Amino acid sequence: METRFNMQALQPQAFKAMLGLEGYLQTGVLSKTHKELIKLRASQVNGCAYCLDMHYKDAVKAGEKPERIVLLNAWKEVNVFTEEEKLILALTEAVTLIHNKGIDSALYQQAESTFGEVYLAQIIMAIVTINAWNRIAISTLQQPGS
Repeated sequence: METRFNMQALQPQAFKAMLGLEGYLQTGVLSKTHKELIKLRASQVNGCAYCLDMHYKDAVKAGEKPERIVLLNAWKEVNVFTEEEKLILALTEAVTLIHNKGIDSALYQQAESTFGEVYLAQIIMAIVTINAWNRIAISTLQQPGS
């Protein structure tokens, strides 16, 4: 496999800024389960093996059941996720694939009425942050476990 540069070593200030976003998310009100579902689903959609490996381990360590993680790719067809979690997963896909059609107004309104503006803003920031991490990991060919 091709070797590419280490973003953290080459651009430490940019990497520090990304860690700042991650730090912000740690101080917010999002539940650990919601954060990990967002990170895993966006990483699945983006095909980021490095982040899938990392966040699978983080989710299990935080108490997530491996069975739910295995079924995450089929979240629309199974009953192991709550309605709130399904709404978060729908938002994760919409923001991750924003180039397709944006965020549907009905989805946004449902999310806002379910979570309120503050929680919804933090959901969106979590989605944006993992998408940025995915793009860094994929473009620099980071390998799982490295």
